Amino acid sequence: MAEPPPRPLQVEHAVAEPVSIEVNARPIPSFEPRDRSRARFGSLDYRGGLVLTSPYRGFGGLSAIRLDARGERFLAISDQGAWFTGALRYSGGKLAGLDDVEAAPLLGAEGRPITEKRLWYDTESIARDGNLVYVGLERVNQILRYDFAKGGTRARGEVIPVPPGVRKLPYNKGLEALVFVPKGQPLANTLIAFSERGLDADGNLVAFLIGGPTPGQFSVRRTEKFDISDAVLLPAGDLLILERKFSWFTGVDIRIRAIPLKSIAPGALVDGPVLFKADLGQEIDNMEGIDAHVTPEGETVLTLVSDDNFSMLQRTLLLQFTLVE
Repeated sequence: MAEPPPRPLQVEHAVAEPVSIEVNARPIPSFEPRDRSRARFGSLDYRGGLVLTSPYRGFGGLSAIRLDARGERFLAISDQGAWFTGALRYSGGKLAGLDDVEAAPLLGAEGRPITEKRLWYDTESIARDGNLVYVGLERVNQILRYDFAKGGTRARGEVIPVPPGVRKLPYNKGLEALVFVPKGQPLANTLIAFSERGLDADGNLVAFLIGGPTPGQFSVRRTEKFDISDAVLLPAGDLLILERKFSWFTGVDIRIRAIPLKSIAPGALVDGPVLFKADLGQEIDNMEGIDAHVTPEGETVLTLVSDDNFSMLQRTLLLQFTLVE
């Protein structure tokens, strides 16, 4: 259910060249199967969701997702070094399906799929700064920068410098979430990188400020053995962190915490309230990606996606919630 043990590259799931693919969607009308009338979960209202399947063998393993400002187009990556792009289709304000989906390999500086390099397949995180797209590779703890003005998903990735502490993160528990802070916010032009379970001396989760006005390292308070799986910055200035934990006895738990961006600084230990919690009693799986957009009506919508680990026992879920003030 959660992050699997270290595994070799699953070549049968690698994407060799750009290709249009079919993705089928089955609606999830209720988030709480035991009480189908329930819509409120913590600070979130359930809007709808989909179970996604595809005859294309490379579809799955979705680890991060970014939507456009209107929540109509998406960019996602799998942890097997693949881009997925397409359109979100809505009906009555609820997710209804995906259209125009394309898969493409992430390319390295030489124009070849990054999966040709040893361990360069575990792509876990995305951050966007306009046409610049940053991708985090967990097992080698590197960050690639793509200029989508140069061919979109056909662009070549450039390795960017990272702090020494990033390279020391634990194998298979390293870079897991990236957020780029835009102009007008505290820490503008900073790339924030979170580890899944890199721990400081006090057992808290390590994160890094890369570039920007005050580069450095800080920590996120770790509680209840939750690990970080993704993060998103809201326009109002709160950083939402998606977390999960796994036990063979209790299964998967997820939660979302809100961290004020203004509290983040080199050397800081940051914390914030839990807005949402769910377990296998609800319609979740191995939730790894989160993003947000604002509707024309002013509602903040959170989109979550799951990594099925290319397992027949798991599902690729796309869920949407409204953040309630």
